[in-house]
Amino acid sequence: MVPQQTGSRKRKAPAESSSSQGSAADAEGPLLPKKQKRPATRRSLVHYLMDREVGALGGAWLSGSKGELPGYAVQKLPELLRERELALGTLNKVFASQWLNARQVVCGTKCNTLFVVDVHSGQITRIPLMRDRGPWLARAQPSCGIHAIELSPSKTLLATGGENPNSLAVYQLPTLDPVCLGDRNGHKDWIFTIAWMSDTVVVSGSRDGTVALWQMDPDMFNGSISWQNDAGLPVYTHIRPRDMETIPRSSTSPTNHKVRALAFSGKNQELGAVSLDGYFHLWKARSTLSRLLSIRLPYCRDNVCLTYCEELSLYAVGSQSHVSFLDPRQGHQNIRPLCSRDGGMGVRSLSFYQYIITVGTGHGSLLFYDIRAQKFLEERASGSPDSCPGPSGRKLKLTCGRGWLNHDDLLKVPNLPVLSV
Repeated sequence: MVPQQTGSRKRKAPAESSSSQGSAADAEGPLLPKKQKRPATRRSLVHYLMDREVGALGGAWLSGSKGELPGYAVQKLPELLRERELALGTLNKVFASQWLNARQVVCGTKCNTLFVVDVHSGQITRIPLMRDRGPWLARAQPSCGIHAIELSPSKTLLATGGENPNSLAVYQLPTLDPVCLGDRNGHKDWIFTIAWMSDTVVVSGSRDGTVALWQMDPDMFNGSISWQNDAGLPVYTHIRPRDMETIPRSSTSPTNHKVRALAFSGKNQELGAVSLDGYFHLWKARSTLSRLLSIRLPYCRDNVCLTYCEELSLYAVGSQSHVSFLDPRQGHQNIRPLCSRDGGMGVRSLSFYQYIITVGTGHGSLLFYDIRAQKFLEERASGSPDSCPGPSGRKLKLTCGRGWLNHDDLLKVPNLPVLSV
């Protein structure tokens, strides 16, 4: 195809012959398209602030700096984080927590308590737990607790455990009204992990070695169902799983196939799971679960956390002292495992933000690993006021408080929590 000529010359009339067109081109040279000037993109923060003062949207700056500012922040933010402790009284250990908004955190404890804490005022509001339909089922085992809390993609629903830790409880946000309880034909042991596939489909993994897929009717939370009985008490629907799969038992540890962590890939519609026997399992997740593969992990002790990065198409698994990276579509690992170097106390939590993975350890410390550079973020050395401080060579490590332990009665009063924010 011939590009359209955009010069200042007028087009020749269609009646003119091709020979005359050729001679004109030979005489004057080929007509080249005029180079279009691109509008200058202003990427300066100063320009953005000036535009904002006069009411402009600053769209050019935002589009040009869309990836630059978050990329810069993800490198610099960990150095600026500071701990602030909130005493939680006589509650037991916090096993799971999620931010509801900028000032509220919902927490689940070892003593099977669900509550919301306001990080500005310190006010604690307890949330009633849902009970199984059959009272004989609600026999909560001692010291089991709430191990998982997850928000739906739209942040309109919250899934966690019920009064019976084997049951899945779903609440509506922001009111935390009860929606439904998965207590029919579900798990036979504690729920350790939860992952949302959509706003109406959630998956739970249990200590009994099963993965359950639960589907909710939108009528449960769109106002078409009455949520109070005659006495004015909230009521909720009791549901059963749409599908349930059992983790394959390994030959080396056939009794230790507890499901400890789940992670869902929306892009691939796949669900990853980690079991305590040292395996990673992958399912195709739609209306049912169809297992694709099982992989023996390189580090098999205490595999208790899992996360997925959509941008890198990468799973990360935390074990006793390492983080392993898995790409199920490749036959080999293209990123070497990292060692937490934190006394072998175990990797207890993992989260991705762009190319930085945050590692939480059993010592109550946070480490930050750069996937691209395959190294931990380092502290900045203090230099002269006129010079930019460079890396100090020391790994950046944020350590949380140790909480409070009642030494007078260790058997009756376990270590009491301090929530760090």
